[in-house]
Amino acid sequence: MELSLLRQYGEEFEWRLRLKTFPLAVKLLEKETDIPEGAMRPVRDLGYHLSLCQGFAASRRDGTLLAMLKEDMWCVEPVIGYGLAEAPQYFLQGRNRFPEDVETLQAGKNYASDFPRLEAGKCLGVMSVPLRKTDFEPDVVIFYSDSAQLSLLLLAREYKDGHDLKCSLSSHAACVYSVVPVIQTGECRVAIPCRGDRYQAIAGDDELVFTTPTSKLEDLMLGLRYLENSGSKLPRNYRMRREPELRQSYIKIARMVGMQVNGGHLD
Repeated sequence: MELSLLRQYGEEFEWRLRLKTFPLAVKLLEKETDIPEGAMRPVRDLGYHLSLCQGFAASRRDGTLLAMLKEDMWCVEPVIGYGLAEAPQYFLQGRNRFPEDVETLQAGKNYASDFPRLEAGKCLGVMSVPLRKTDFEPDVVIFYSDSAQLSLLLLAREYKDGHDLKCSLSSHAACVYSVVPVIQTGECRVAIPCRGDRYQAIAGDDELVFTTPTSKLEDLMLGLRYLENSGSKLPRNYRMRREPELRQSYIKIARMVGMQVNGGHLD
């Protein structure tokens, strides 16, 4: 996809979804020479490490082009999840979660077994920047959204084939759960900001995470544009009414199943 079109999409997503922060273009780095000139490196340029969620926050809030390798990372979970290092047995045995978060060591082991991981050594680091500013084609695009914005994104994703989005959720490692499964499957994903994302990277209590592979970005935009014609857009007027107007298809199906509904259509 042309970079100019990606940047255009970035701006259009912002106003269509009324996002509070920039949609993020995220790319996995295979070698250090892939890092563009001018990209911030935390240890080199700031003199300290960052957790990856903090790096994403710097990009989505401040517009920073950021590249983070293992030596820039402060949290171990993305290092393991992105395959920047082999998972040690201590992690695989469940010690990452037991005894602080789970009742038994087996429960901790189950967490480690479910934890998404890329093959170690395939990825050197990760780079992020607002989609509207990207000078590289990202692997995925991440949206931090509220529930209304997420609803529109899911509707837009369903526009092409109508299938539900099937995903597993975890309260941990949002930077991993929002990216690694998307890389592995080529499918969209919803994730929940984890404790680190909330407490260290200032993710809001109203925020959820939606990620799409770049290959599906155009379909997502086409879906949003199409849905606008039926009133599924933001901002939206909210009103509580008795027996609100329904689409004709809803009325027909309701009558088929023996419901009594009035005529009308969804505005």
